[in-house]
Amino acid sequence: MVNQDPTNPSHALFDQFVQTQTCKEVQRTFSELCHHLELDPRDYQSFYTKLKERLNYWKAKALWIKLDKRAQHQDYQQGKVCAKTKCLVLGAGPCGLRTAIELALLGAQVVVLEKRDSFSRNNVLHLWPYTICDLRGLAAKKFYGKFCTGALDHISIRQLQLILLKVSLLLGVEVNTGVEFKGWMAKLFPDDHPAGKFQFDVFISAGGGRFVPDGFRWKELRGKLAIGITCNFINHHSAAEAQVAEISGVARIYNQKFFQDLLTEEGIDLENIVYYKDATHYFVMTAKKKSLLKMGVIKQDFSDANQLLGQANVDQDALLRYAHGAAHFSTGHRLPNMQFALNHAGQPDVAMFDFTCMHRAENASLVRERKGKKLLIGLVGDCLVEPFWPLGTGIARGFLAAFDTAWMVRSWGKGKPHLEVVAERESIYQLLSQTTPENISKNYNAFSIDPATRYQHVNLNSIKANQVRNTQILSIALYVPMCVHGPDSVGAFEELLKWCQQHTAGYDRVKVKDLTQSWRSGLALCALINTFRPHLIDMSSLKESDSVHNNQLAFSLLEEELGIPPIISASDMATKEQIDKLSMVLYLTQIHDAFNERTPTRGKHQGNGCQTFVELLFKYDCWSQFLCSQPVAPLSAPEVTPDPELSPTSMNNEECYFCGQRVYVLERISTEGKFFHRSCFTCQQCGTTLRLGRYTFNQHTGKFYCELHSEQLEMENREQSPSVKVGLSVLSLSRWEIKPFCCIPCCQLVAQLVCTEQLRTASG
Repeated sequence: MVNQDPTNPSHALFDQFVQTQTCKEVQRTFSELCHHLELDPRDYQSFYTKLKERLNYWKAKALWIKLDKRAQHQDYQQGKVCAKTKCLVLGAGPCGLRTAIELALLGAQVVVLEKRDSFSRNNVLHLWPYTICDLRGLAAKKFYGKFCTGALDHISIRQLQLILLKVSLLLGVEVNTGVEFKGWMAKLFPDDHPAGKFQFDVFISAGGGRFVPDGFRWKELRGKLAIGITCNFINHHSAAEAQVAEISGVARIYNQKFFQDLLTEEGIDLENIVYYKDATHYFVMTAKKKSLLKMGVIKQDFSDANQLLGQANVDQDALLRYAHGAAHFSTGHRLPNMQFALNHAGQPDVAMFDFTCMHRAENASLVRERKGKKLLIGLVGDCLVEPFWPLGTGIARGFLAAFDTAWMVRSWGKGKPHLEVVAERESIYQLLSQTTPENISKNYNAFSIDPATRYQHVNLNSIKANQVRNTQILSIALYVPMCVHGPDSVGAFEELLKWCQQHTAGYDRVKVKDLTQSWRSGLALCALINTFRPHLIDMSSLKESDSVHNNQLAFSLLEEELGIPPIISASDMATKEQIDKLSMVLYLTQIHDAFNERTPTRGKHQGNGCQTFVELLFKYDCWSQFLCSQPVAPLSAPEVTPDPELSPTSMNNEECYFCGQRVYVLERISTEGKFFHRSCFTCQQCGTTLRLGRYTFNQHTGKFYCELHSEQLEMENREQSPSVKVGLSVLSLSRWEIKPFCCIPCCQLVAQLVCTEQLRTASG
C-alpha cells in the first residue's frame, strides 16, 4: 500500500494535478505522476485500474468513487463493449473531450488531437440543469471548488476544458496538444509526431464550426440581422468585485428605462445584455447596427453581413470603447479597475459577430470504406450544430450529441451492420435541434449514453437502413455531385464545363469547348492542375504535340496528389477516335470537388425533377449489364430520354492488362497505370485474388504478387532490382485518406454500396 504521509511525492503530485490551472501544467504534472507511479498511460485498458491501486490516497479515493459510479453503468459493459475499437477525436474543446471520456468508458482506445497548446477561451457558458448534474457526476467540484456554487449556472470554456482534460487523462485518453491535423488526408504536423502511427477505425470531428469533413452537408439558418458582442475583463477577485451582482439576462422589452438611460448616457443602443462573473468578468450583448455606425464602431453600412462586420470595416478601438461603456454602465459603475482580459492572440478579448447566421449539418455520421477497411465518422459540437448563444444551447446540445455519438460507437463496437449504425444515429440526430430544458427527461441522475434515458420521445428506427443507403449513394459515396436538369443533363454538364473554362482561361494553347475532345492534348488537364497547384507543373515546358506525355503527367499528378485514378490510358486519351463523355464527366467532377475541397451535394434543385448521375446509370441498367448476374432494382427516378453519348455501349472499354479482353469502366479496377477485370487481378505465384493496396508489383517483370509472396519476392530482389513497388497494406493515420473515396474508382464505390453483400465482399 502506498504511504499516506502528506509528504508522499505521489500525493503531492496528485494534489498539484488537481489544482493546476493551465493545459501545459496539467499534462506535465500528469506525466510526472505516471512516471512516479511507474504507470504507462498508453496501457489504456488497465491504466485506470492500476492508477487506483497505486494511488491509495484519501483525496484520490473521493474522486475514484465518482468515476467508478459512472464507469459501472450497464451501458459500458465493464469497458468491454468497445475494447477492440480505436477512436481518433479531433479537437479538445468541451464537446471533443466529453466525447472522448464516454468512448474511454466504453473501453475504446482514444486519441485526441488539438491544434492549440493552451486553453485560453474566456467566454462563459450557460449550463442547463442536466449539464450541471452530469459534470458533478464527473467530479467537477473536485477539480474546481467554485463549480456551480449557490445559484450559479455557468462556467468559463477554459475552466470546463481543464476539468474534462483531467478526467480524460485519468481514464486513459491520450491527449495531444500542439498537433495540427492537416487538411483531410489524416496527416499530422509535425510529421514525426508519435500520434501519426495510430491506427483507428472511428473518427470524431469536434474541430469547430468550420472544420467539417467531406461528405457532410450543411444547412444555413439565417434570421434578421442581430449583432452580438462579447467581452472579457480581468477578474482581480477583490472584495469590491465580489459585491457586483451578475446579470442573468436583461432585455429591452422587460426594462426599457435601463436601455434608454444607457442610450442617453453612453450613446449605446442595445437589445439585451448578460453579465457572468467567473475567471473573468464576461459580458455578452446584442447591439443595434444604427448605434454601432453612429459610434464609429462600424465604418460603412453594407447589406451583406460578412462585409458589414469584416475586419476592414470595424474600428477596433471604437469597439473596445463601446464594449467598455456598456459593461461599465450595466454594472452601475461599480466594477473597479476594468481591464480587458487577453485572448489567445494576446489582444483584448472582445469580439463582434452576426449570431443570426448559423449552420447545421444535414447528417451526423457516415461510413467510409477503403481497401476492405471501414471508417466510421461522426460530428459533435459546433461542426454538427452551431449554437444559438442567447438560449445557452451550445454546451447543452453539444453534450447530448457527445452521448449520442458514444452510443453510435457502442453499436459499432458490438458489430452492428454499418448501415444500421448510421441509420440509428441519424434517427436520434433528428431530435437534437428540438431539445430544450423543458422537453428532455427530468431524471438527470439516470442520464446515460442510451438516448431513451434523455429524450422523452425517441424512435431509434425512424430512419431505415435502406434510406441511409440511398442517401449515401447520392450524397456521400459517389464523386458525381452535379445536379442534372431535365432529360439530357444539360444543366449539370454546362455547370461543370463552365468551371473548367473558368480555371483554364488565359493559358496559351488551351481552349476548353467541351467535355471530351478539348482534353485530348493533355494541356487542359495540366492547366487545371497548374491553376490550383502551380508548383507541380511548368506549363512552359510542355509541348502540345507530345500529348501522351502531357496526359501521363496529369494523370500521375492527380493520382499522387489527390488520389484520383485515371479513367483511360494516356495513349488512348491522345489517340482514341472517340473519348467517352460519361467517363470524362466522372473524372472532371472528381477533380472539381478535390480542388474545391467541398462535399458533393444534390444542389438546390433537389426534389424538383432533378437526377444524379447514379439515377441515370440505374436508368440505363448499367449495373445489371456490367456488375451483377441479377438485375438490381433501380432507384426511383423521373423518366428520361437516354443520351447516346451516355449509353452503356459507349462506355470506355480499355483492355485488361492480364487477359487482353475489353473491360468496361464500371467493372474495372486500376493501379500502376493499368486496368484489370476484378477476377483477373490475381497473384502471379498462387492465383489468389489481390486487393488494391495489398500487393507487390515488379516493374521489371510486370508481375503482381500477394502479400505472402511479396515478402519472398522482396527478399529475392532486394539486391537484384530496386524497382519493386510494395502496395500499402496498413490502415494508419498517416495513410488513411479522409477525403471521400478519392482513390477508389466510382464504379467500385457504387458496387460496394448498391450491389449485393456477395458482390461487395468479392470486390473488396
